[in-house]
Amino acid sequence: MHVGSFVLAAQFPGQGPGEALHRAVRSAEVAEQSGLDAVWLAEHHFVPYGTCPSAVTLAALLLGRTRRVRVGTAVSVLPTAHPVALGEQAALLHITSGGRFTLGVGRGGPWVDLEVFGTGLEAYEHGFPESLDLLLRWLGEPSVAASGERFSFREVPVVPRPSEALTESPGPEVVLACTSPASVRLAAERGLPMLLGMHVGDEEKAEMVAMWRHCARAAGRPAEEIEGAAHVSAGVCQLADRRTDAVETLTKAMPGWLRQGLGAHVTVDGRARSMRDPYAYTELLCGLHPVGTPRLAADRLAATSERTGISRFALLTEGSGDLAATEENLRRLGAEVLPQLR
Repeated sequence: MHVGSFVLAAQFPGQGPGEALHRAVRSAEVAEQSGLDAVWLAEHHFVPYGTCPSAVTLAALLLGRTRRVRVGTAVSVLPTAHPVALGEQAALLHITSGGRFTLGVGRGGPWVDLEVFGTGLEAYEHGFPESLDLLLRWLGEPSVAASGERFSFREVPVVPRPSEALTESPGPEVVLACTSPASVRLAAERGLPMLLGMHVGDEEKAEMVAMWRHCARAAGRPAEEIEGAAHVSAGVCQLADRRTDAVETLTKAMPGWLRQGLGAHVTVDGRARSMRDPYAYTELLCGLHPVGTPRLAADRLAATSERTGISRFALLTEGSGDLAATEENLRRLGAEVLPQLR
């Protein structure tokens, strides 16, 4: 089992983006010091829900600040990026970090981002498979040309080639955020591990893993690839000597952040959107994830892994909104939870 931190660079009420980003960088450093396996970085535009607009850029900084921990994007939003540009960045980080970079990609949402970056709603609604396949070709072939509906260009060499890295892997690991049967099939057919969201419980995650395996077999993926797929489960972790104290920390801080952060999302086409009740959502997350004593946290992570077959976790540890409390939370996760799992 591998446990990492999930960093949103969340801007809580009364904070500025600089404070949120400082907490994000510092928490990644503490995650490595505390023995965690990975740091996963979220990407958002124009909203205080998360103040990092480029997960791959922040990953570059953190790879330079750390020496052991893996750093991944969770996720780089593909419909608002050119897959070749993202592939070049991923190859660069893979080579210069000695293979410590993981590229997580996702479809994102129907947000105004699509208008600002000029990619349009079509890139979100229909263009994702084309973008994903072009990205995967860029990371796996010596030269690439394109003749699709969205991308068309003559053959060009891949520079730098990910396989030039002195690592066991020929290129950076790619994981795909999955929230629907269509995205599960997309990941399975390409042999990509899934990143599953924090709002999903064990039963639904187990169903998605089972569907992934079925679709992967139907697509002819190798048996060893199917059995060895290391899917990632996002969640929340808050530790305290009593579960009631851990829950109280989150229920005091997270609803305000969720209300202003999620409420700031604007759809590109004016479509209606519904927002979760911030208090109910916080309570849901406290019930699904390792929120409580270190013993409870270890038991819950072990149970989720056993029920779902998921071996990697990306845990949000900044739910208090406070830097000192986040650092303490990470240190307790490393010192009091990880030894019980290993």
